[in-house]
Amino acid sequence: MTRDSRLRGPLPDLAPLIEHALLDPHRGLESVQQACDQARHYGFAAVCVSSRWVAAARERLGGAGSVKLVAVVAFPFGAVPASIKRAEAEAAASAGADELDVVPDFGALADGDGGSIYQELGSIVELGLPVKVIQEVGRLDPAALELLVEASIDAGAAFLKTGSGFGPAVTPEQVSHLRELARGRAGIKASGGIAGLEQAFDLVAAGATRLGTSRGIALIEAMRAPA
Repeated sequence: MTRDSRLRGPLPDLAPLIEHALLDPHRGLESVQQACDQARHYGFAAVCVSSRWVAAARERLGGAGSVKLVAVVAFPFGAVPASIKRAEAEAAASAGADELDVVPDFGALADGDGGSIYQELGSIVELGLPVKVIQEVGRLDPAALELLVEASIDAGAAFLKTGSGFGPAVTPEQVSHLRELARGRAGIKASGGIAGLEQAFDLVAAGATRLGTSRGIALIEAMRAPA
């Protein structure tokens, strides 16, 4: 991967924006520990793991530091009872998570039940950790997306996340649209298929304040390569 010659002007440092994701359910302890080491080495914003691995990742990262520990909750579909989702969030918080990426109840959203979504997310926000709510921007119609954004922000979400990564790659247009709906009330995490350097810069230019990707190392090495 090489830096695209079309990139011009001052470029942001991507490393402090990247959440180094390890969400493959077929990876074990060694991979989790390696991801934590890589996140520290490259100066990433965070490492993002399944709740199953929070305790192991916390042990590897040590106490509070520059690399945040993010746990996904009800990933990737969100189709579990609110009480189960809250319990998973509590377990992740108790094990040492710094932030939570939560999949909301898309079934309730399909029924137009914003109140249920607000209550479910609010109970997790009450735990006191920054919460990012997955929006699945590429799959929702405009009315459903707007309802989910408002319910998420009203519940106290710190970030809106473009998607779970199951589906097409995130686009700058999706990030820009989500930023417009957020109106400065929440950060924007772009996630899903972020593989190229120019793509990453375009997402940041569109308003992404975090980048969730398993390809962060390749992106940073591409930045450091000769133009």
